[in-house]
Amino acid sequence: MPRAVLILALAGALATAAAAVLIRQGLRGGNAYGGYWVNLAVGTVGLWVAVLVRGPLEPLQARGIAFFVLAGLVGTVAGNLYPFISSGLAILLLGERVTMAIVAGTVVIVFGTLLLSTSGRLVGFRPRDLVFPILSATCFGVVTVLRKLGLSSMSPVPGFAVNVTTALIAFTAFLAVSGNRGAMALTGRSLAYFVAAGVAENAGVFLALLALDLGTVSVVAPLAGTAPIFVLLMSFFFLRGVERLTARVVLGTLFIVLGVYLITAL
Repeated sequence: MPRAVLILALAGALATAAAAVLIRQGLRGGNAYGGYWVNLAVGTVGLWVAVLVRGPLEPLQARGIAFFVLAGLVGTVAGNLYPFISSGLAILLLGERVTMAIVAGTVVIVFGTLLLSTSGRLVGFRPRDLVFPILSATCFGVVTVLRKLGLSSMSPVPGFAVNVTTALIAFTAFLAVSGNRGAMALTGRSLAYFVAAGVAENAGVFLALLALDLGTVSVVAPLAGTAPIFVLLMSFFFLRGVERLTARVVLGTLFIVLGVYLITAL
């Protein structure tokens, strides 16, 4: 596995973590719908500018466009378990070979992420409530595989441009139909935070896409899922008084570090 794959995937996770911290700041005066819409708008503008700057496009194939359009549609639906889903689909659909080190690392990263994502309190739930996190994880997993399939027919820049543009159109339509058009009218500091988050988030996804172009889903997806460890480190410096450091958070972070080591070193 080329070292560039590991560096790109982890750099993507770092950028995604920065976006999470910026979004957290933006939500102090804004709303989630508006933040997500700005994220997509920034990505759409930035990617098409990049497409124009890089010069003439290679001939576009309908197959590649279709995969990236599907990725954009599925990605708007909304996953801690997505590395499992991605790796499983990669084995079934892409014929990727997965080693025990990758499996072990993925398991440890997912367990650490679950520790970070769950509260320390015991909360009752109904079995049917599990449908939502499973659906979310499946969506993220499917998106990763769709992007990998799309990269067989398109290069990363125009591919991701099609991906994010589709997501923007779909989400804008959702806001219009659901009566949430006002969510797009953001101003002040929240808008600034969301724009910065959009730059970081789309940079993170693009770096992960470059990693996918060079490597396998079963390696890239778990490494891209290490963003929580960078969120933890950034929260300590930038979200003091907003986020609280607990033993569960520290333990989850240590598991994620171990998982990264298993995948990259072994």
